[in-house]
Amino acid sequence: MSTYGYARVSTIDQDLSYQVETLKAHGCECVREEKRSGTSRKDRTELAILMDFLKEGDTLMVTRVDRLARSIGDLQDIVRDLRKQGVALKATDQPIDTSTAAGKAFLDMLGVFAEFETNLRKERQMEGIAKAKARGVYKGRKPSIDTAEVARLKAEGLGATAIAERLGIGRASVYRCLKEPNSLAVSD
Repeated sequence: MSTYGYARVSTIDQDLSYQVETLKAHGCECVREEKRSGTSRKDRTELAILMDFLKEGDTLMVTRVDRLARSIGDLQDIVRDLRKQGVALKATDQPIDTSTAAGKAFLDMLGVFAEFETNLRKERQMEGIAKAKARGVYKGRKPSIDTAEVARLKAEGLGATAIAERLGIGRASVYRCLKEPNSLAVSD
């Protein structure tokens, strides 16, 4: 029966030291760290390694539940997987201990709030983008493909594959560039 820690931040410029120090101070023998978004379990290799490693009687510890998951669905899936393995989940900064009924209930409530916070942040971001667009400030990402160059190469007689190779882009991108009303069909 061992206690393992999981520390996560969303971006590479954020610092994990508080989480790591706190988890070690609470008896974690090993702390897995990663800098990945918590909105999905996808590409969170350290969490996957830890989930595969844990065994019955172990405890997974985080500082806060939002370090483990930002969506209630992912959180419930993780907790369900832990429960199947006979592993308890605890948090250092919140009264979460899935070995108790009160801890389980509090975990579910915090999971709902973590997802709510993520959704609010997305809404505020979209509102900000809409306001910036209305002011003409937000133009989106600059085009990465020179459509004039694609058209020029097509006019020289090159096919989609050759244009894609020459410009280092995908063939689908070439077809999208040439899909404008005045363009001719591209053949390979």
